[in-house]
Amino acid sequence: MTDFIQKCGGDGLCAKGCGRQDNKLNTYDWLADIPENSELYDMVEVQFKNTRKGYYKNSNNLKLEKGDIVAVEASPGHDIGTVTLTGKLVSLQMKKANLKPDAEIRRIYRKAKPVDMEKYQEAKAKEHPTMIRSRQIAASLNLNMKIGDVEYQGDGNKAIFYYIADERVDFRQLIKVLAETFHVRIEMKQIGARQEAGRIGGIGPCGRELCCATWMTNFVSVSTNAARIQDISLNPQKLAGQCAKLKCCLNYEVDAYVECQRRLPSKEITLETKEGTFYYFKSDILKGVITYSSDKNFADNIVTITGKRAFEIINMNRKGLKPDSLTEEEKKTDSKRPTDLLEQESVTRFDRSKNGGKKKKKKGEGKTSPSQQETNANNGNGEKRRNEERNGKNRHNGGGGIQLRPQRQSQTQSTSPVPEKRAQGEKQSQTQSSSSAQRPKSIKRENGNKETDKA
Repeated sequence: MTDFIQKCGGDGLCAKGCGRQDNKLNTYDWLADIPENSELYDMVEVQFKNTRKGYYKNSNNLKLEKGDIVAVEASPGHDIGTVTLTGKLVSLQMKKANLKPDAEIRRIYRKAKPVDMEKYQEAKAKEHPTMIRSRQIAASLNLNMKIGDVEYQGDGNKAIFYYIADERVDFRQLIKVLAETFHVRIEMKQIGARQEAGRIGGIGPCGRELCCATWMTNFVSVSTNAARIQDISLNPQKLAGQCAKLKCCLNYEVDAYVECQRRLPSKEITLETKEGTFYYFKSDILKGVITYSSDKNFADNIVTITGKRAFEIINMNRKGLKPDSLTEEEKKTDSKRPTDLLEQESVTRFDRSKNGGKKKKKKGEGKTSPSQQETNANNGNGEKRRNEERNGKNRHNGGGGIQLRPQRQSQTQSTSPVPEKRAQGEKQSQTQSSSSAQRPKSIKRENGNKETDKA
């Protein structure tokens, strides 16, 4: 059985699928850690300067990985590029690039040698001076065009001139002059303002890299209607990107706004009530509420209602009816607001109060009336008398050898006993003591012996 070894050396994403961050249109290869992925598919994606990519066939069965520098077939000579994708994902990228199946597919010669890299570095060093000189030549020929970049082939036999022009340009004379000046094969390629911004790169107002420099390849036209649908102010300084065109991200959320706007009435419809006529002022499309004003030109008596309520008033107006106010029905139905899960639990829910679990006594609960105090005193005296009677019986039955200990009296006794009952208790104790004194001495001795034996 084949042992599968993870090549990234960790439990996270495969490091081989990541590319250099300075490469434009970088693609993460999430199949890079699968064994024999690159061997099953012989097509390889190779990237050159900036956003130019090509698809080549690995006819020599070279062991290529992402980031390898290779020499590929070109016309004429060869070109130097970097491998950005291998394996099964290359076929998906070819479909995305609308590459026809009957198109001529070139092949990879070899991995770049030191001699190839020396020629490549010499050709790269001539790109900036060539661009400056070509701009001067185009200006001398009175051509309405801007040469934005120059890219030399890896062997230095060919140069690609990228230019921007609003109108059609006849550059036949320019090609002759450039060929005589630089002694290379000339290729002219027209690009738009958005492609130029993607080739240069940069950071957008959102704080991230430009979409045209990272993942976007197909550029769709953007109109100011997209800004109107989203209720964005038509400020050209805020709507324009680094390419001086409307931002491509204006098209990202247009469909969601169009769908939410169907739930709201038209801006031109006015609402008739008994209070007066209300005109459209503003709306929150995603929230689904509309604000109306009693004056058409400025904000006066502003009232905000839901789209459902607005449609109800419109239907009433069509029938010739007028409600009392816009918010007549809104008061009956409370709108359900989204609850925040973090607010459900208090931060101090684990803190206990100083009183603990004791309940606060109500006013007058701890106080007792005079009649209650008297009954409590009587109960206390009666309990004391019972204890004394039990002690007397125990002393009287001392010959049986059984002696009971008197119960402890409760500490909380009333401070105002009845004098008559206290006197009765004293007389009974005196009679009991006298009876115990008249007993014969033999009985006392026997009791004393038994008590000593028990001890």
